[in-house]
Amino acid sequence: MARQQTVAAQFVDLLRQSGVQRVYGVVGDSLNPVVDAIRRTEGISWVQVRHEETAAFAAGAEAQLTGRLAACAGSCGPGNLHLINGLYDAHRSMAPVLALASQIPSTEIGTGFFQETHPDQLFRECSHYCELISHPGQMPRVLQTAIQHAVGRGGVGVVALPGDIAAQPAPERAEEHALVTTRPSVRPGDAEVDRLAEMVDAARRVTLFCGSGTAGAHQEVMDFAAKVHAPIGHALRGKEWIQYDNPYDVGMSGLLGYGAAYDATHECDLLILLGTDFPYNSFLPDHQDGVRIVQVDVRPEHLGRRSQLDLAVWGDVRETLRCLTPRVRQKSDRAFLDRMLKKHADALENVVGAYTRKVEKRTPIHPEYVASVLDEEAADDAVFTVDTGMCNVWAARYLTPNGRRRVIGSFTHGSMANALPQAIGAQFLDPHRQTVAMCGDGGFTMLMGDFLTLVQYDLPVKIVLFNNSSLGMVELEMLVAGLPAHGTGYRNPDFAELARAAGAHGVRVEKPKQLRGALRDAFRHKGPALVDVVTDPNALSIPPKIKAEMVTGFALSAGRMVLDGGVGRMLQMARSNLRNIPRP
Repeated sequence: MARQQTVAAQFVDLLRQSGVQRVYGVVGDSLNPVVDAIRRTEGISWVQVRHEETAAFAAGAEAQLTGRLAACAGSCGPGNLHLINGLYDAHRSMAPVLALASQIPSTEIGTGFFQETHPDQLFRECSHYCELISHPGQMPRVLQTAIQHAVGRGGVGVVALPGDIAAQPAPERAEEHALVTTRPSVRPGDAEVDRLAEMVDAARRVTLFCGSGTAGAHQEVMDFAAKVHAPIGHALRGKEWIQYDNPYDVGMSGLLGYGAAYDATHECDLLILLGTDFPYNSFLPDHQDGVRIVQVDVRPEHLGRRSQLDLAVWGDVRETLRCLTPRVRQKSDRAFLDRMLKKHADALENVVGAYTRKVEKRTPIHPEYVASVLDEEAADDAVFTVDTGMCNVWAARYLTPNGRRRVIGSFTHGSMANALPQAIGAQFLDPHRQTVAMCGDGGFTMLMGDFLTLVQYDLPVKIVLFNNSSLGMVELEMLVAGLPAHGTGYRNPDFAELARAAGAHGVRVEKPKQLRGALRDAFRHKGPALVDVVTDPNALSIPPKIKAEMVTGFALSAGRMVLDGGVGRMLQMARSNLRNIPRP
């Protein structure tokens, strides 16, 4: 006679039906029934990491790359508490993740039992749905509801499950219903589209500012920009989706910005924000600048929370532009676009020397040089994961998007130590796709234990470590605030030796002439590899007119561009776009 299915087995089976192929986590007693059910279930596997924060970041990266549900788990109390930072990142990145927070024995909840916490309360702020299963009869409805919140709304669903409940028999006639595993397209109403078309036709100068919501809408954005001769700027999260094959590109705005994006957004008549929740409103115009602002977003709660809008359009970018473009008149005057393209090219010409001038002989190695060589040597379909801090600067300015590369970072939550664990999730998703983690020494050492996860599973992740023995971004913030750097320096080991001791490929680079060969050797290596590059901690130059109040974290209260420096191959594209301007 077949044994009745347990709650844990039903839980795992439902994850598998939802498309989950692996669960990242650290085993523990309250998780044992679930881990054993995974062991006995085909089509889903347990990925053992060294820290639960890594598990959540890895699941979040997998979900961002696929748009499908991914999963992580933590044992009761301290185990699942470690998930919270990675879950915050996934939730704020709109990555569909299901987190299992196992719980102490159900009969002991509320007694101050060993390792007792209340995950059904703790995770509410970083999830769309967070509930405790206190009786087998709640399965599978609670899990199904959590999954549909995560997938349907884009973000995290959390289920707290006591170990004793997980081990109990599941109801024989448990109610199940069809699972939502993909999100629909959202089309705005005709009235909003008609109103937007009227505003576009009435404007002489239109600028588009694009975020991650333009994913999958590249051609629609280009078609619309061509019809109205609009320069296109982007936020950091929009870079990979909109910058490539873009004859209207005028760069990026924000603290890490470059080019003419700031000017284009402030000198237009009509600014259209496409799929962006860009938080730094001091870089955006307001009504005192005489600019009318429209925002298009699939999440209505984003509309108008950064800027005062003249029109809010609820819809995804692709469907909105498909409706809008046929309704607007072709503009004949491209003087504004051409002026912004020229300003953009001129701006890049003025800073490109910062990373090309004598850097091939400079020691410590200029980090901009490292990033530019990495961009040249990496595969055309590489996945880059990027640590928060100065690695964000290098990724923003030197990684060249092409429609096939992906760039994942903690761009909204802004957590340290994200690149290594996100690379784990990316590499498990596709073991044959080149995955490169751009790590700072501070971020890498925070979760360095999970370098051993790469070795244990022989994941061919390539870590390029920007080793400047400091928290570079924090030092910059202190400097700008008029404070001496304090508590930012590190006494680091030879990370290449550590990598080799762990059983991976490791090489230390201290001279620029060694860099290209070291990267090529690492990329050729079939397993995990670490390239420890000793970089100059004083690489950034600061404009002389910067004010102390300009930088607080990543927020800027005034000024256009704080960080001076090169921009890699983007100058080539700007020059090409300038050459393509029609001549009378």
